[in-house]
Amino acid sequence: MRVIGIVAEFNPFHKGHENLIARAREIVNDSRAIVMPVISESFVQRGLPAMIPADVRTKQALRCGADVVLGLPFTYSCAPSARFALGGIATLLSTGVVTDIAFGYDAGTPELLRSIAEQTDENSPEFKEALRNALSEGSSYPSARASAIKACLNDTSDEIDAVLKSPNSILALEYLSALKKIDKKNKVNIIMIPRDQSLEGATSIRKKMTGCAPSYSQAELFNTLKGAMPDKALASMLGSYSAGEFKFPDMASYIRSAMLHISSAQGSISDSAYMGDDLDGYLKNMVSDLRPGDLPRDDHSLEAFAKKADTKRFTMTRIYRAIASFEAGQNKELVSLNHPPYIRVLGFNREGRYCLKIIGKCTKLPVISNPSDALELISGNSELKQVFELEMRASAIANELYGRDIAYSWSSKPVML
Repeated sequence: MRVIGIVAEFNPFHKGHENLIARAREIVNDSRAIVMPVISESFVQRGLPAMIPADVRTKQALRCGADVVLGLPFTYSCAPSARFALGGIATLLSTGVVTDIAFGYDAGTPELLRSIAEQTDENSPEFKEALRNALSEGSSYPSARASAIKACLNDTSDEIDAVLKSPNSILALEYLSALKKIDKKNKVNIIMIPRDQSLEGATSIRKKMTGCAPSYSQAELFNTLKGAMPDKALASMLGSYSAGEFKFPDMASYIRSAMLHISSAQGSISDSAYMGDDLDGYLKNMVSDLRPGDLPRDDHSLEAFAKKADTKRFTMTRIYRAIASFEAGQNKELVSLNHPPYIRVLGFNREGRYCLKIIGKCTKLPVISNPSDALELISGNSELKQVFELEMRASAIANELYGRDIAYSWSSKPVML
């Protein structure tokens, strides 16, 4: 049985994702190969709540080619690319059934990406010194990291530059790096697929969606998104939305609330994850300087907030992740945990059900289908307790934004198609 693992967000599920699934099956020459994505649950990598609830994104994926959908916990999903990739790859390989890992890239070639990943050792003194030098010159961490990689490779070519400036290619490098750390015997087949540049990406689609705020008229959403998303994915999203299963999150409300919590926090918030390098002080000072109109209620795309928070020292994704970690209660210690302590099942179809039975026999980790399953495991596993309870707190924040009960996730069950 071929089982193709994919790390994704599906925020939302678009034609590029559908193409990745179809092409991966073609490459392994098995139309019945199981496709098993692991996706962000409540929050995504850029540090904000997902535009669409995880169960709706799971339904989209299952109707567009996936067979089993697993959940990536908050501490890995709302994280820098290296941690996001490591958490996703570790989750997939811990199932014990994955034979292939598939991912896309924008720039470079598979050979170049493999070469960069093989030659870059981020634990080497050379890399650390190059990174430290770049940071001391005032570069943001992503820019400093790119400079350090080029210094270690002794290559400043345009092709290397293009790879290190492309979000999908950067993620591809992180997947390769994670596989190098975990799959030391190279048992897993790696499938790299060039992204179809004619297809709209998630960022563009989200921008179109927020353009429909605040009413989010179903007709307007349909007319705006038709052609950008697979018909089945769009129908799943609009069907759930029109049935009142969720509403699209008010990001302006989320940020305004978070700023209020930061301003009213007693004492230092520096122990919260990603608040280091005096980001906590920067945010507290920014909040104290806010004036009427600085954070308007109609700032659905967060452009006003980004303009207010903009600084060369911290990227906006770093700021958003720090805010999300503070809101959900994630401390610095938790982000040192390198391997997800459980496998969370978000949904499956008939073929996926059989795959899950095999996973149950092969994995060494507990498999959680219903949150109640975790309650029986929490008392005997401190790491599982920390990671799962953090996910539930993050889900409560997201569920309130989705117009759901904050305890919705505790009673949720896997999507079954």
